[in-house]
Amino acid sequence: CCDAYPDIKWALEFKPTDENTRFFTVPSTGAAIILLKDINRPNMGLVLDVGHMLMAGENPAQSIAMVGDKLFGIQLNDGYTRLAAEDGMMFGSIHPSLALEIMYQLHENKFAGHFYFDTFPQRSDPVKECEYNIRKAKEFWKAAKKLNGMGIRDI
Repeated sequence: CCDAYPDIKWALEFKPTDENTRFFTVPSTGAAIILLKDINRPNMGLVLDVGHMLMAGENPAQSIAMVGDKLFGIQLNDGYTRLAAEDGMMFGSIHPSLALEIMYQLHENKFAGHFYFDTFPQRSDPVKECEYNIRKAKEFWKAAKKLNGMGIRDI
């Protein structure tokens, strides 16, 4: 695909486990990075999902830092940190400090990819949940930008 369509950015989204397959071939950010190095194409990158990183026991901001400019998109959500528990909660609703750190690292990486919301509004109005996710993502983005201006790196 990468060679046949060089103008298209292709991205893999890892998942540590899933209810249908039990185990996924690429279960972590580290494994996905190794696969990217093997593929070795400029138009091949990753989409990271916050919930999947939490399921894998990762620190999402650290994973974002490791991927660097190969991060083509990020799915913003939240959840409890249990393997096989993809909760699909609203962004920053469980781990607000991680949400801020995620946005800070995206600023550090000069992220220019796409934001997605991968939440499951099963008992709530999906439009209101989307509005909440957008509002929170903007608030965390602005707060992370302020941290840069405050000299957080110098501490």
